[in-house]
Amino acid sequence: MCAVLNVHFDWFSDMKLQVSVLSIFITALVFLSFPAYAQTVQVGLGSYSSTIPPGGFAPKNADWVDISPKISPDFSQPIQTNDFWSSLIFPFFKNPYSNVMIAHPIYAKAASNGLQIGYTPNGTIVGNDYVFPFQNQLTIGISGLNAAQASADSYGDWTVTSLWEDGDREMKATLGHGLPFVYFDITGGDAVVSMNLIPTIWYNQNGVLGLTALGRHYGIFAPTGSTWLGTGTSTLQSDLSEKGYLSVAILPDNDPETLELFRTHAYAFVTDSKISWEYDEQISEVISTYTYETTLMDSAEGNINETMTALYRHQWLHTNENMMPFSYTSAAGEMKLTDGNVFNTHHSFSGVLPALPDEGDYNRDDLLAFVNQVSNQVLNVRDTYNSGKEMGNFANLVHIADQLGANEQRDYFLNQLKSRLEDWLTAGGSQQYVYNSDWNVLTGYPSAFGADSQINDHHFHSAYTIMSAATIALYDSAWASQDQWGGMINLLIKDANNWERTDTRFPFLRSFDIYAGHSWASGHADFADGNNQESSSESINFAYAAILWGEATGQEEIRDLGVYLYANETAAIDEYWFDVDNEVFLENFPHVAVGIVWGGKGAHATWFGGEPEFIHGINFLPLTGGSLYLGKNPEYVLTNYNTVASKRGGQPILWKDIFWEYLAFADPAQA
Repeated sequence: MCAVLNVHFDWFSDMKLQVSVLSIFITALVFLSFPAYAQTVQVGLGSYSSTIPPGGFAPKNADWVDISPKISPDFSQPIQTNDFWSSLIFPFFKNPYSNVMIAHPIYAKAASNGLQIGYTPNGTIVGNDYVFPFQNQLTIGISGLNAAQASADSYGDWTVTSLWEDGDREMKATLGHGLPFVYFDITGGDAVVSMNLIPTIWYNQNGVLGLTALGRHYGIFAPTGSTWLGTGTSTLQSDLSEKGYLSVAILPDNDPETLELFRTHAYAFVTDSKISWEYDEQISEVISTYTYETTLMDSAEGNINETMTALYRHQWLHTNENMMPFSYTSAAGEMKLTDGNVFNTHHSFSGVLPALPDEGDYNRDDLLAFVNQVSNQVLNVRDTYNSGKEMGNFANLVHIADQLGANEQRDYFLNQLKSRLEDWLTAGGSQQYVYNSDWNVLTGYPSAFGADSQINDHHFHSAYTIMSAATIALYDSAWASQDQWGGMINLLIKDANNWERTDTRFPFLRSFDIYAGHSWASGHADFADGNNQESSSESINFAYAAILWGEATGQEEIRDLGVYLYANETAAIDEYWFDVDNEVFLENFPHVAVGIVWGGKGAHATWFGGEPEFIHGINFLPLTGGSLYLGKNPEYVLTNYNTVASKRGGQPILWKDIFWEYLAFADPAQA
């Protein structure tokens, strides 16, 4: 299905037009805790409110009705949004179950009778997209199950457990990125595996089934000694030897030896997933450690308490782990399988600059004249995104004026930034932030693109604000101190990507998908193609801002958060937005870049227009001292640029400055 048909309700998503040229800053900050239900809470000289202002919105469904998170009675974690499974917790389209949750290699969708599962190894080209659509190949449930809803019960860093309840019947299902297994706990009835057609059962012994449904191979692993009824029909049923658990795995083939290998890992039920990272400054490398917690449910001969996981391309290209001779295909390319509960990746951090240096060959008098032309402009009261872009432009002008020695103009721009930011960072002003304790989210009002009603794009919007504050801090560190305005800036970082697990006011890394290696923009992810992100470069803008803010203040945790985000997401951008190695996009896909990455497709499109400059340029802007990663592959830069130029008969006709800045990475003379 094409992007337009798939996204017609997400009117607010990621429309970006930033035209910044330069850079940023350094700074100082600190953080304060705040009571959850106060009307107005002071944070240094700043403050936030718990009351939504007139014209603002709390999270809503598509009918503009306020909604609450869809969670189980035992759910006890901060509300997580912007994840692959967020349609389970955020019923935007009023679905009491979920939309498609894409955790490659598995696709899953909650329904009244259980969890639908599918695997899509073959994509197709539909219009300007390449698509790997969900196909329900089998459904796991309980005999007679007809639950009124499925809810989020708990989650890990890249795993989630959902709950179905129907009288005495209760089922929990755990799935996650990379896992070929889904784990089920069942009470109140027999386990049921139902399919649309009669499957081919090629193994049936001691509770273990090997079957092929709609051309896909599965292993069904009940407790040792269990039996399955209904062979020869489209519905299989087992009492699970009254032990109440089973796992289901997507198999890479239908070889009994492969099934046996998966059996030895099938009873190591994943109970949690956690990321940790370390930035080695000496070699400028980020080491990311992925850890599963497991419980061995069946200690029969050969079973081990270790799972298996399939690594995405941005992971297996940067790991020293031994890969098994099995792989899966996905919309994000080939996934390679490894075993064990821990693996590491190693990504180089190429560094960032607080400002692009004054090294150009230009007429300084002309540039000063341009600066003077805008040195009486004011920053307007606008929404979080467009106000941020305006502030970002002024932050760039601060650096330009400073390098020209135009101190009066520089200080004018700084004072304008202070005035606008102090308005934003003070409750009750024309621009302000509000904390919603029901959703564990800090939202700016006036909002834009569903940042309030759908919790979209918080990392995009906050990046500009954080960088503007850091520009001020370069010249006035007291302004950014804990006692003044720095505490509020810390909260904006935490809202988008909280680095402290102990701070339960916000979910851990809200915007960043730890396993996928990049952020997601939609708060609810309530689409048939999963979640999506358009402007990968504005996500990098957030990481860039965090690096400079943390470095300037001596807060290594914040700096290293930014470095971790930057190193992983720049690697993911090369693979999934640009496909620099020609290994991810379908072979006959006619484009060299996509504008939007979805869980289940790549779309050569944007949310706001189909012009070629928009589709390509939305993943360049804003051009700053954090954009140098775009120049790692000069040959690809020329390919990308020339693709747009050829469509325009020689040169881009829109966003020319952005494209010439991008071209400078590969051909500065032409630029």
